Amino acid sequence: MVQQTKTMDGVLIQERSFGTGEFGDNESEVRAVEGYSTRALTSSAVRLGLQPQQIDDEEYVHSPQHIISPPRPPHQEQSPYNANTFPVDSDPSTSITLSKYHARDLLMAVSMNADTHRKKVAETVLEAMEELREMALLGAPLWINCPENSGMESLNRVEYLQNFCSTDATMEEIMKMVEVPSMTSLDGRNDELPNGGQQSQLPPLEQDDLKTEASRETGFVRMSPVNLVELLMDVKQWSSTFANIISRATLLGVLSTGEAGTEHGNIIVMSAEFHIPTALVSSRECHFARYCKQLDCATWGVVDVSLEDFTFPLLRYKRKPSGCLIQETLNGGSKVTWVEHVQANNRSIHSIFEPIISSGFAFSAQRWVATLVRHCERISALTTATNPLSNDGGKSFLVPKEGRESLLKLAERLTRTFCVEVNASTENIWKPLCVKGAQDIKVMIKNSINIPGKPPITTIIFTTSLQLPSPPKRVFDFLRDEKSRSKWDLLSRDNTIEEVAHIITTSKNPENRVSIIQVDACRNRVATLYLQESFTDPTGSYIVYAPMDIRAMSMILNGGNADSVFVLPSGFAVLPDRAITANGKEEECGSLLTIAYHIVDDSCAENCVPRSSTQTMKRIIKTTANWIREAVAEKK
Repeated sequence: MVQQTKTMDGVLIQERSFGTGEFGDNESEVRAVEGYSTRALTSSAVRLGLQPQQIDDEEYVHSPQHIISPPRPPHQEQSPYNANTFPVDSDPSTSITLSKYHARDLLMAVSMNADTHRKKVAETVLEAMEELREMALLGAPLWINCPENSGMESLNRVEYLQNFCSTDATMEEIMKMVEVPSMTSLDGRNDELPNGGQQSQLPPLEQDDLKTEASRETGFVRMSPVNLVELLMDVKQWSSTFANIISRATLLGVLSTGEAGTEHGNIIVMSAEFHIPTALVSSRECHFARYCKQLDCATWGVVDVSLEDFTFPLLRYKRKPSGCLIQETLNGGSKVTWVEHVQANNRSIHSIFEPIISSGFAFSAQRWVATLVRHCERISALTTATNPLSNDGGKSFLVPKEGRESLLKLAERLTRTFCVEVNASTENIWKPLCVKGAQDIKVMIKNSINIPGKPPITTIIFTTSLQLPSPPKRVFDFLRDEKSRSKWDLLSRDNTIEEVAHIITTSKNPENRVSIIQVDACRNRVATLYLQESFTDPTGSYIVYAPMDIRAMSMILNGGNADSVFVLPSGFAVLPDRAITANGKEEECGSLLTIAYHIVDDSCAENCVPRSSTQTMKRIIKTTANWIREAVAEKK
């Protein structure tokens, strides 16, 4: 491994060259810029007048009651932290949640092997398929079109209870709806909320705290029903396709295999977590069975139904019969009718996200269908023989088909990694940045020193989410446009920036694209290349990018192995701060912006961040947020 240092407009950028034996499987060495470093960001901050301040011990917020540490061996009795470091605050729920997660998966996997449970699961999924089929095909009064909720079809709960539940259960639920008003609460954690709000202590979780969310959406995709069914029944493909929704997915068992080499009759049991792009809202964890059935010669059904009632009577999330009906269209594609019907406990919701979650918009069927449509269009872009790289100046660049494929695959991995990392799943150990005024900034340390196939470095992700009064489209357009980059990016400030080339990844929206962006520094300074993917739909938008070395980019454009390039994704996720109305007046709502940086910082220990790094992270997040807020407020 060879280390090199380049200078970019007064900023030090470290590079490493990795040979075949160190990571990747490309025969030639691939040099990849590892991403932002704290040194680079600090240098830029100083250059722009953000001078480091004298560190004051009172600025650091320590919460001893939150720190859980295993008993130390006698020779480690002395604290390893010196005057220049401090332990990142730990949340006691983290270790508990992780242990429960492993135990629950194991318990569910063992439980499903019991004959009585296998029979019960089979009966449950058959009933769930019939319910899904009716809910996908029936119209009013079961489904109500909600203009105030993005035109999304919402379930008429009373009608549902009358059609799908027993008489006693129906009357009991209706009485609850009449007598007990819906109540939105906040959890009892000690994290401070924006505007000085505090979350209150909650009573123990009760089953009646679950709130019903149900929606339906129809879309057309460029994929045959058979291929679509195979995607949904393959846990790895499914989680990869919906990486912006699924944090993790684990196959726990196969109760029944498909007939005659098809997915018809296949029953699998899995666990999964579903998220929105922020570290401030916990993911929704669930164990469920998935069943696939060919309903007729041109129609398939795939249904999920929770299994928590078998083993976990008290839960925070439950999937009622949910899934999709897939009908073949004349052009060989598919008409997908997606039903999302869940019960969730929404008491532990950060205040700025409460409106879009309590309305059902954040986890709606519309989000699943929009993601599936974009995935299928991306496959078309990947397989199109004539799709040259171009820029907005009208110039086209002849790049081999293999080069376009490698570029799109690398961009897909970049975005997927960003989505998997920037959420509050049980596998992401987020810890608050223990600095005064930074309670909503979360930090996660990742160490790849002993991981085969990855460079031996320590990286750190720091992120926050904030509410902006500007509409989502204005924020998205500002952040994706290379001409605006110098207005928010510390490393690009006062430099010339241009989009060298791009590939449009969807046919309907040219804003959904993979771009190569070049930041030209002053004379005798090294320019920087960024690989960026931006995409948007009515449920949310993403702008994800990573710096790349010119040699690595050249290798990719010549059809090199995309898996051999190491990238650290940074970027933004933009959500509406409430459900958008069906009349398209997006200007009436604001935005929820998540900012995330993934940088190299070898000075970090597993649970320890140097004080200088915490100051830098706070300053970068605060400065970036303020620059974006000011810029989008002026851009009318």
